[in-house]
Amino acid sequence: MKIYEELQARGLLAQLTDAEEIRELINEGKATFYIGFDPTADSLHVGHFMALCLMKRLQEAGNKPIALIGGGTGMIGDPSGRSDLRTMMTRETIEHNCECFKKQMSRFIDFSEGKALMVNNADWLTDLNYIEFIRDIGVHFSVNRMLTAECYKQRMEKGLSFLEFNYMIMQSYDFLELYKRYGCNMQFGGDDQWSNMLGGTELIRRKLGKDAYAMTITLLLNSEGKKMGKTQKGAVWLDPNKTSPFEFYQYWRNVADADVLKCLRMLTFLPLEQIDEMDKWEGSQLNQAKEILAYELTNLVHGEAEAEKAKEAAKALFAGGGNSENIPTVVLEDEQFTNGSIDILAILVAAGMAASRSEARRAVEQGGVTVKGEKVTDVKTAFGKDEIAAEEFMVKKGKKSFKKIEVK
Repeated sequence: MKIYEELQARGLLAQLTDAEEIRELINEGKATFYIGFDPTADSLHVGHFMALCLMKRLQEAGNKPIALIGGGTGMIGDPSGRSDLRTMMTRETIEHNCECFKKQMSRFIDFSEGKALMVNNADWLTDLNYIEFIRDIGVHFSVNRMLTAECYKQRMEKGLSFLEFNYMIMQSYDFLELYKRYGCNMQFGGDDQWSNMLGGTELIRRKLGKDAYAMTITLLLNSEGKKMGKTQKGAVWLDPNKTSPFEFYQYWRNVADADVLKCLRMLTFLPLEQIDEMDKWEGSQLNQAKEILAYELTNLVHGEAEAEKAKEAAKALFAGGGNSENIPTVVLEDEQFTNGSIDILAILVAAGMAASRSEARRAVEQGGVTVKGEKVTDVKTAFGKDEIAAEEFMVKKGKKSFKKIEVK
């Protein structure tokens, strides 16, 4: 199976502007394509996962990826999927985030010997002359048509700033610059980016003539992919200092039954034949499929050693076996104890299992907290330092959050 057909079989392709030409280019390894990443945080999260996996697949088929870091567009913020204005970031914050992205992307994409490029659109956006830009580029965009784009329509009720209104034009200009500078002939993005992407394709053809070879593809369910990165507390990050390998493993281990095969197809590199066999699995076998998913993705992001540790830790917690040393551990400092003891609310906050004492209180009152297998119902419950040190002190919040507590 060639790469285009594989992407279809895995459910990754949705809308295409030039299907036959795209099939030919990527199957023959002649595509130079880009995907953009706005540096809104200092780590990528699992919402970016699908795009990174796609870049890896296409590169392995001989195509050349360009990872476009939005150091320029990040100073404005994409209104797509937003109900309010993004927080403005300083140049220093954006530059720091860009550097963090580079390190994480290198686990997926081979940047050696010109096999891939990483570029920053700040290189061409920050020094633009506004009058020249509007005369040269703005003339090709219809305001009436732009306002019909879904990314703008959903913001009109609360107010769309002129700053954000520029985003589509700037993203379109990115494609033009990448086409002229690097021969980039294809762009990929989520279904929420379709209007912006079409703007880039049309801009190239208007500026450079109808023979200019520029195409767009959207990723099926990429908007859902972004939602994959969100939990009640925020994002599931690829940075191990933000989301530990065990927590990352557990996130995928706990996907819904209805989503596990879809995630295996879209995100792992297991052969489709092997995944298709899992379609027949039911009941407890689905748990095995989830374990395979969790292991494969943790291995991809954090490496085999961390994936094995996370697998062992999960086994220790849920199957009564395995190595408990790999369970995420929080060490309490002396100053966190008052008269030799610490209450359950302080433990939950110190362990990162609650953002505040009020949130910890709600968890206890709702019956969602256990310590050493016993439910804690009194918010005033406290534990002595010697008690914590005496034996394995495991705290559980809900069904999925575990921490082992130790003392210094």
